[in-house]
Amino acid sequence: MRMLVLKAPFIFEITIIEPRPIGHNMEWTRSGEDLFVRIDSGDEIHASLQRLADEVGFNAAAITSGIGRTRDTLYGYMNEDGVYIRRQLDSPSELVSLSGNIARKQDGTAFTHIHCCWSDDDNNVHAGHMFQCVVHVVAEIHIRILKHAIMTRCPLPDVELLGLQFS
Repeated sequence: MRMLVLKAPFIFEITIIEPRPIGHNMEWTRSGEDLFVRIDSGDEIHASLQRLADEVGFNAAAITSGIGRTRDTLYGYMNEDGVYIRRQLDSPSELVSLSGNIARKQDGTAFTHIHCCWSDDDNNVHAGHMFQCVVHVVAEIHIRILKHAIMTRCPLPDVELLGLQFS
């Protein structure tokens, strides 16, 4: 589905990729509070990590690193008005850096906040907030569970962001 986003004085055209079923080929191992995850081709990264949070049963974590090969990426940045500007990177690209966190929303569902850098096949770098990203070959991600932290995602006034609340 293609969509026009109007934000005066600009008009942006973006492509929204329909969600795919979550694959079940993800594997992970645990050492203490550290998880190392392999996500396989066709799986979306946010959905996979949210499912992992539910499977393992943690409420807060730091995503410390990630690498791999991805495609169908929707990423962007928040402008000075608190509005996300989205960009599409359809072609396969190298995921050269990934970091972020996992918390729970007020309704208890897992929420991932991830920023990344990608390198396309011409070595052009694309970076920003990751809205959607499908694994093309494999993604390998390290997560540190914060077992004593309580982090809840709550709406912030005047911006398109769920901010962290600590309690």
